[in-house]
Amino acid sequence: MKTFSTSIQISAPVERVWSILVNAMPAAPTTFGILQLEGALAPDSRIKLWSEVDPKRAFALTVRTFDAPQKMVWQGGMPFGLFKGTRTFELSRNGDSTTFNMREAFSGGLSRWIVKTIPDLNPSFEKFAQALKEKAENHE
Repeated sequence: MKTFSTSIQISAPVERVWSILVNAMPAAPTTFGILQLEGALAPDSRIKLWSEVDPKRAFALTVRTFDAPQKMVWQGGMPFGLFKGTRTFELSRNGDSTTFNMREAFSGGLSRWIVKTIPDLNPSFEKFAQALKEKAENHE
């Protein structure tokens, strides 16, 4: 299974970080390395995402988990589980601060071939985490 991940300490309460993740990020996605995000971040909602990593391609995703303010999971892929991408956002309280983790895992019968075409997502993940940190710490 191919995975990408990032983690960052944010000097802000978990509730503020969560609010930025589900409200400010969709309103201004380019700050986070996302060109466009359509749809609401809510339980079982369908969203469409265009990323700086692959600007010409829209990714159709479903919000599978929405457990405020700790965890959100987006999932997309091919029918019958042939290929699946699962992006997990996790926030944990660390005193007055927040630990933010983001991970994407690719699985399914065709994943061993498809993941060879996926660029390194770690720089994009780090940009996302840094943008979230800056917004939360600057009270934006």
